[in-house]
Amino acid sequence: MAMRVRSSFYRGELGQLATDLLAVACFEDQVSATRELDGLDRAFSGNLRRILDEEEFKGKSGSRVLVHTHGALSTRRLLVVGLGKRGEFDMPDTRAYGATIMEVANATRVKDVSVVLPPLDGSAAERSTRFLFEGLHLGAYRFDRYQADDQRKRPNVESVSIVLGAGQSEPHLALAQAEVVGNAVNRARDLVNEPAGVLTPTALADYARELAKSEGLECQVLGPKECEKQKMGLYLAVSRASAEEPRFIHLTYCPKGKSVRRRIALVGKGVTFDSGGLSLKPSAGMLEMKADMAGAAAVLGTMSALSQLGIKAEVHGIVAATENMISGSAYKLGDVIVGMSGKSVEIHNTDAEGRLTLADALTYAQQVVQPDELIDLATLTGACVVALGPYHAGVMGNDNALIEHFLGAARRAGEHAWKLPLPKQLRTMLESKIADLKNVGERWGGALTAGLFLQEFVNDISWLHVDIAGPAYADKAEAHVPQGGTGYGVAALLEHLAARGSAGSNPAV
Repeated sequence: MAMRVRSSFYRGELGQLATDLLAVACFEDQVSATRELDGLDRAFSGNLRRILDEEEFKGKSGSRVLVHTHGALSTRRLLVVGLGKRGEFDMPDTRAYGATIMEVANATRVKDVSVVLPPLDGSAAERSTRFLFEGLHLGAYRFDRYQADDQRKRPNVESVSIVLGAGQSEPHLALAQAEVVGNAVNRARDLVNEPAGVLTPTALADYARELAKSEGLECQVLGPKECEKQKMGLYLAVSRASAEEPRFIHLTYCPKGKSVRRRIALVGKGVTFDSGGLSLKPSAGMLEMKADMAGAAAVLGTMSALSQLGIKAEVHGIVAATENMISGSAYKLGDVIVGMSGKSVEIHNTDAEGRLTLADALTYAQQVVQPDELIDLATLTGACVVALGPYHAGVMGNDNALIEHFLGAARRAGEHAWKLPLPKQLRTMLESKIADLKNVGERWGGALTAGLFLQEFVNDISWLHVDIAGPAYADKAEAHVPQGGTGYGVAALLEHLAARGSAGSNPAV
């Protein structure tokens, strides 16, 4: 769902700004020092400060006060939003400010909104504008296509004006970037939120084809017979029990008219529904398993934005889409299966299926694409959520420079990620007596042994594994993140890719 609004810029007295809703932000315990409030207070005959005091507004993160001006100001409503402590505020936190504005604007059904940027250094206007508008886009997101018409809450905002100070240039590029990134994240959210009975592997492949047409990408989709010719035994074993055929998706983005200095492959786990197979999940653990393709959603969302952002690297998006179901044809515990790499895997748990599909996808990427770097995203292990909680992704790999670059990109994009090790001591947990390796280790360090398993299918190439099991799906809405699919990974990948087209270039996103 793309949000369409007119954008403009305003320079002048806030008290004279005619708009439906004017938003001003304050840091905690700096309300009295927020100069934008001074002029508004004078125009409001001193009542604004009194109202804030009566409401005990201190500028704490997430706090807000909405004031009806009743003609005392040119704006009909004034919204004052707390940003929390200045020392704890990061630039991407501006998205929460934008989402709060959108929430209030929708609740009050206003059409025209004006926003004062957070009280930061004037040189930060470009990036704060970008994150503000990202927050507006992300805060407007709703997945309501299955609700009755009278239950749907469509955004009412038609125009947004940014208040600029003296000497600040108009950040048009930031607005364009925010719209592209926001829409890409929301695309990924839609895919994750779609019921598994609708978003089957075939439907996901059809989506990829339509995306390729609209964004000028190349698209190749392999069916079961083509995958069998490629000897993708691990991937096909997972798909065997499902009535829905698997689809192996390969999207390619080539920058037009630009010399390509780097080729990057993105691999997203695409299990559109995971019952656990014969190692059957309990009902409660199965309920959200439509989200087990969040890695694929992040890759497709990212691919949708590359051309619009002018990314200079050649990028390949690869998804091995399948369901993991139960039937008489299901792969079994104790089976030994040979993948595309030629390595054999003894199955000790059919609910550790994502790593099997990724093993063949990683092998395909290396053999067919031959990239300079390889990145996979997957809702791979509950162990990662136990270790890091629901907000952070676990990042592992074989190239410290690539890991640090991605972590920096995630930090700049406002997505939480943390480096995890791949301890060689744990490799013995994957040893099998009858095959090259098992598909699971012992109880401890499950996220790490999953990463070690994937590493067995990575050759001499820079590789990064991002376990997004925690942040890919939210149990409750917070700030700009809705309940359900979050679109995690899209913003970080775009930030990462923007800097990978040419050595030493600054991030364009």
